[in-house]
Amino acid sequence: MDQQKQTNTTKNSRRDFIKTTAMATAGVMILPRHVLGGKGFLAPSDKLIVAGIGVGGKGQSDLAEIYKGGISEIAYLCDVDDRRAENSRKSFPKAKYYKDYRELLERENKNIDGVVVSTPDHNHAMIAMAAMQLGKHVYVQKPLTHDIYEARKLAEAAKRYKVVTQMGNQGASGDGVRRLQDWCNAGLIGKVHTVHCWTNRPAWPQGIHWPTKKADIPRALDWDLWLGSAPYKDYVDNLVPFNWRGWWDYGTGAIGDMGAHLVEPPVTVLGLDNPLDVQCSVGTTYVGEFKRDYYPESCPPSSHIIMTFKETDKTAGNLTLHWMDGGIKPMRPPELGPNERFGDNGVLFEGTKGKMMCGVYGQDPQLLPLSRNKEDKTPKTTPLVPGGVDGHYWQWAIAARAGYGKVKLASDFAIAGPLTETLLIANLSIRGTDIRVPKQNGKGFLFPGRDIKILWDKANMRVTNFDEINQFVKRAYRQGWSLGV
Repeated sequence: MDQQKQTNTTKNSRRDFIKTTAMATAGVMILPRHVLGGKGFLAPSDKLIVAGIGVGGKGQSDLAEIYKGGISEIAYLCDVDDRRAENSRKSFPKAKYYKDYRELLERENKNIDGVVVSTPDHNHAMIAMAAMQLGKHVYVQKPLTHDIYEARKLAEAAKRYKVVTQMGNQGASGDGVRRLQDWCNAGLIGKVHTVHCWTNRPAWPQGIHWPTKKADIPRALDWDLWLGSAPYKDYVDNLVPFNWRGWWDYGTGAIGDMGAHLVEPPVTVLGLDNPLDVQCSVGTTYVGEFKRDYYPESCPPSSHIIMTFKETDKTAGNLTLHWMDGGIKPMRPPELGPNERFGDNGVLFEGTKGKMMCGVYGQDPQLLPLSRNKEDKTPKTTPLVPGGVDGHYWQWAIAARAGYGKVKLASDFAIAGPLTETLLIANLSIRGTDIRVPKQNGKGFLFPGRDIKILWDKANMRVTNFDEINQFVKRAYRQGWSLGV
């Protein structure tokens, strides 16, 4: 497809999306003719006034996609690193620029309608909560939060403050997940008993020690603001802007990065709640014969996590979900030919009558064997999100203009909160493997967390059979920083 045709297709897709959504919310909001595809000028007063916090990398693309929807004005930009903000500042030259999100929210409170949060994981909840408490609609990158407690509190806050929310797992709005729902609802694979999710992440260092060499802080970076809620440490090289994902103080590892794209399809299709129990094994680094290295600050280089979920009407009893990262993959299903692709990131559903699979974001859904797809005539009954994956951004802006509760979203915090909790419960089992207890004779340590299956109490938000792990359910913020609840 040439560039002009692609541009026209994008414009038509966006126009169709906004028309469809506007019709669905008739009587709730009035959209100007320009947004509906007619001639005319879209007045600034009709636009959603957006502030972006964390505007480099993914934040840059988030703002670009939201802007494409046609009803948003990117009026404010905020980033602790001037280098990372440079491209967004060029894209939105009229936007006012801040370094500290607290100053932005205080000074521009009356001028902002919505806030897009695309910072590192450890500061998501703190910033989003501050915005919601001011009545601002929020779009927050995945994973929604760093801690389970934060995810629970953001979901509660969205309802309390009646603001429109969305997590940035765009596959939740894609057509692929809805096709999987159609097949499951039609009984094509029977009741599902096992799911496999796998990823080639991490694509950053894990299973390493914290660097011992202190480095000079770049002039463009406010290191204290970047740390935010995390414990103070001296600046080191190769942490900002990408490799923080592999450190527990800031990131949530491979499942935190990719779980919202890969665990979301089975959670949505099968109606899963928090897991009942979790167990795991992790890859490790050896420093000598039979001597396992100890790196509690860093996520492991690979992991295999097994979660049990309570039975739903789509499952054959309690469901087993396997998560694999670091290059670990499940056995190829025998229904898949030897030269047929079994990708580096994917999801495999195993049912009592057959199997189906998809790629990351729920894309490329396939029945197995692949020959079944040529003859498949299953009706499309699951409602689609207008605009699909792109519509994930636009629907948040449309919903924010319509007002709380007027437009259904694919990953609002009522959905994204529990999904994020599930991913972080899985991380509890990983963190438990590094908890060490001195031996009774005082010589060396035991690692009891490596040998157990943790049991999760959702109502009380705690592990019931290994209390030491509960320290990771709700971390302590650095002095001077607060979630505000």
